Amino acid sequence: MKDTATDPGAALNFSCGDPPATGEAKEVAEGVFWIRMPLPFALNHINLWAIRDGEGWALVDTGIWSTVTLDAWRALFAGVLAGPVTRVLVTHMHPDHIGMAGWLTRKFDCRLWISRLEYLTCRALAADTGREAPEDAIRFYRRAGWTEEAIETYRTRFGGFGKMIYAMPDSFRRLADGDELLIGGYHWRVVVGRGHSPEHACLYCPERKLLISGDQVLAGISSNVSVFPTEPDADPLAEWLASLEKLQHEVAGDVLVLPAHNQPFQGLHPRLAQLQRSHHDTLDRLRAALREPRRAVDTFGALFARPITSDQTLMSLATGEALAHLNYLIVRGEARAEAGDDGCTWYRLTNH
Repeated sequence: MKDTATDPGAALNFSCGDPPATGEAKEVAEGVFWIRMPLPFALNHINLWAIRDGEGWALVDTGIWSTVTLDAWRALFAGVLAGPVTRVLVTHMHPDHIGMAGWLTRKFDCRLWISRLEYLTCRALAADTGREAPEDAIRFYRRAGWTEEAIETYRTRFGGFGKMIYAMPDSFRRLADGDELLIGGYHWRVVVGRGHSPEHACLYCPERKLLISGDQVLAGISSNVSVFPTEPDADPLAEWLASLEKLQHEVAGDVLVLPAHNQPFQGLHPRLAQLQRSHHDTLDRLRAALREPRRAVDTFGALFARPITSDQTLMSLATGEALAHLNYLIVRGEARAEAGDDGCTWYRLTNH
C-alpha cells in the first residue's frame, strides 16, 4: 500500500544496529535475543525472539518450515541458545511465524502458546493441503476481476499453506488478551490485535519497556489487511484501525518495539499515527477512484505504490487489501457493490 507519510522513518530511532546473521543471535536487552531467519518471498526475512527463562529459553515465533530454517535452529541450539526451550509462543498463524512450532515443541517436549483463533484457523488452513480449490473461492476472485489465467494459477497452487508448516502440535496453551505471563522473572502482558490476522498476540513488558509486536506494528512497511474467500463480507480494516488505537492507549510510547520484520525501533506512538494516516489517505484515494464504477482489480493503482503484476502471491495480497478497503466503505454506507453482467462485482460511491 502507498505510504503517505513524507518519511516513514523520520520519527523513529533504530538503535539496535545490524541484524544477526542466520544461525546467530544478538542481545538487544538483557536476556532478550534477536534472531533473523530467511524467507523465500519478496519480504525475505523474519525476526524471531528468544527470552532467557530460568535455565532455558522462551521462543517467540519460529520461522517457516524449511531445511534452511531447521539448520539455523540447530546452529543456535549448539551455540548461543544452548539449553532447553521452555515454551514456544506464537504471535499469529502465518507460516513464517508458526511454521517450525511443531518441530520445536516436539524436540523439547514443551507447549505451544498461542491464541485460540490463531490455532484453530491455522489447523483449518493446513487441512486444505491436497484439496481442490473450492468454487466459493473461484467465484470470489472472478467477481474481483481476475482473468481466467490468474484463476487457473490459483487452482494449481491452492493448498500450499500447509506445505510451509511442520505438523502442528495437537494441543496448545491459550493466550488471551490481558493475560500476564511470567517469563524470566518479568511479567509480559498479552495485547491482542486484529485485522492482519484473527487474534494476533503482542507481548508487552512494561517494566522492561519492551513490546514484541509481531506483524501488528512494523517500521517502513504496513502489514497486509485482507478480505479472504472464507469471509467475503468481513471488515478487517475497521478491526485493524481499532487495534492501532488500542496499542496507542495500552502501550507506553517509550518502548523498544521488537517487530517481526525490518528493524527494532523506538517511537511506537508516532509510528501508529503514521499507519493510521496512511490508511485514511488510502481511503480518500479510493473514494476519488470510485466516482466511476470499478472492479476490485481496477482500484490497485489508487491503493498501491508499485504495479501489481501477475505474480500469484502479489495478486492475492493486493486483491484482499483492496476488498478490505472497499468493504470498509460499504459497511459505512459510503459505497455500494453491484453484480455486473460480466460476472464481476462493480463498486461505486453511493452518491454517484
